[in-house]
Amino acid sequence: MDFFRGRRIKMKSARYYREKYLRNLPTKFCPGCGNGTVLNCFVRAIDDLKIDLDKLLCVSGIGCSAWIPSPFINSDTLHVTHGRAIAFATGAKLANNKLEVVVFTGDGDGAGIGGNHLIHAARRNINLTVILINNLIYAMTGGQVAPTTPANMRTSTTPYGNPEYMFDLCKLVSAAGATYVARTTTLHPLEIISFVKEAIRNRGFSFVEVISQCPTEFGRKNKLDLKQTINYIREITTRKEEEGKLRLGIIHKGERKEFTERIKETGGAAVAES
Repeated sequence: MDFFRGRRIKMKSARYYREKYLRNLPTKFCPGCGNGTVLNCFVRAIDDLKIDLDKLLCVSGIGCSAWIPSPFINSDTLHVTHGRAIAFATGAKLANNKLEVVVFTGDGDGAGIGGNHLIHAARRNINLTVILINNLIYAMTGGQVAPTTPANMRTSTTPYGNPEYMFDLCKLVSAAGATYVARTTTLHPLEIISFVKEAIRNRGFSFVEVISQCPTEFGRKNKLDLKQTINYIREITTRKEEEGKLRLGIIHKGERKEFTERIKETGGAAVAES
């Protein structure tokens, strides 16, 4: 038994989730990486929601986080070009509105190279769920500085420290028009499950940011071992508004008409239902 927000939660066996939802195990993630935690939490969330795998489409771009659904989740997946996961997901949702479309992206893929797609998908309020794993660096491509790299931290392209301030992605997508925005960390797996379930249930653009440790690139470049990297995540996050820190929890909830509904109202191109 586990407890979350004062409620007792009954967990199924790991074998159940592996056999029903996963393939091509073991994963190829680095030791200590948080992506395995996100994968674990995601399959538990879709199991709780009783989502039919034949109606689930997972879309990812390029980067460590892109390997969470492809090739490990036993559903249809699109593994696409760098920064374009949300664009492909938008097309898939318009082509088949009955699909449950979930995007897995990273801070580099989703907010750096794919930043414009993120902004405009939130503005349109299309019914997608975006799970962005923020490991504070471009990890798979060589450890370069990312839009979310905290000030003064070292990367391969800022060896003396990052002179820029980090981007608060939850504030960005909230301002752009998303109707569900939440942030948590890999240190809070039950919260990841809860936020992903709420995001999928939301009728509109949903964004869940998961701050994750990267011992291989972020840790090594800043001379932090795994424990120190995890403690650093604790240092830069908060449960209340604090200058220079990232607030955890549900950041924004709103109501706006969803994009495919707007298309039908305006008499534009048809949105396929199957």
